[in-house]
Amino acid sequence: MNRIAVCPGSFDPVTNGHIDIIKRASSMFDKVIVLVMYNVRKNGGTLPVEERAELIRRCVDGMPNVAVDFYGGLLADYVKMNGVCAIVKGLRAVSDFEDEFQQALANKKLAPDVETVFAVTSSEYMYLSSSVVREICRYGGDISGFVPDVIRDDIVKKYSSET
Repeated sequence: MNRIAVCPGSFDPVTNGHIDIIKRASSMFDKVIVLVMYNVRKNGGTLPVEERAELIRRCVDGMPNVAVDFYGGLLADYVKMNGVCAIVKGLRAVSDFEDEFQQALANKKLAPDVETVFAVTSSEYMYLSSSVVREICRYGGDISGFVPDVIRDDIVKKYSSET
């Protein structure tokens, strides 16, 4: 059986915390799709979804069972169209759980055959979020260790120009 999981998110930008969850998911499933989604609660994001997807592709280049895609509709529709058996979501803190749990229940109602798997972030990334990276960039701080080295310069260039 080919077990396909999806790791959805806005990834604006992708961080080392995201990559940690993706790597761990890739060891549990036959295929992992990193799905860049348009998040209406975050005003659509700073970078276009296509650009975010390309940055992630560069980060997962050495992971043979990881693919990257983007989608603007309901996650439940995407998982049904792509034969996905699980949605993998990373949790940094208890504060993440309430919203993620609510989303998981809605997805279960819309796609009953798909499970949501919560992965607790590694302790070294508990503080890390895309918004933290964006803010550090905007004020000229060093984001080394926050994002993959392969895209660090691109992230600095894209987000530091927003000030």
